[in-house]
Amino acid sequence: MKIRSVKGSDYYVISPLINEWWGGRNMSEMLPKLFFDHFTNTSFIAEKEGKLVGFLIGFLSQSHSNEAYIHFVGVHPDYRKHNIGKHLYNNFFNVVKQNGRNMVRCVTSPVNKVSIAYHTKMGFEIEEGDKKIDGVSVNSNYDGPNQDRVLFVKNLV
Repeated sequence: MKIRSVKGSDYYVISPLINEWWGGRNMSEMLPKLFFDHFTNTSFIAEKEGKLVGFLIGFLSQSHSNEAYIHFVGVHPDYRKHNIGKHLYNNFFNVVKQNGRNMVRCVTSPVNKVSIAYHTKMGFEIEEGDKKIDGVSVNSNYDGPNQDRVLFVKNLV
C-alpha cells in the first residue's frame, strides 16, 4: 500500500465514491474541493496496486495553535479491516507532531456507531456533551438544529 498527499484532482475521483462508500447516505456535500486544494500537506490518499482504497482529509487548526482536526476519512468497503484507516491516521498524527502540535479533534454523528467505535479504539476520548444517546455523550445542535454530534479528542503525547 502507498500513502501520498492529496492533490486537487483527487476530488474528482473521491467525490463520486463518498455516497457509495457510506451505503447511500448523502455525504459528498460535506467534502468540497477546497479541502483538496488547501490542505494537501495534511491530507492523504491510500492506494493499493494503483487503486484508491482510502483517504483522510485533515488540517492544522488556524485558531488553536496546539490542535489539528480530522474532517473526513473514508476506506473502500472491500478494504476495511486491513489497517488502511490506521495507516492514514498515523500519517496524519506524524504530520501533526512534526508541526509541534499534540491534540487532534474530530466529530461524527451519533448514528455513526462504526465511527464512534473506531475512534475510541484508536485512542480518542469522547468529549462531554449535554445529553446521552445510546449511552454516548452528545452535543445537541452542534451543527445546527437537530444536528447533534459526538466530539472526539486525542492527545498525542
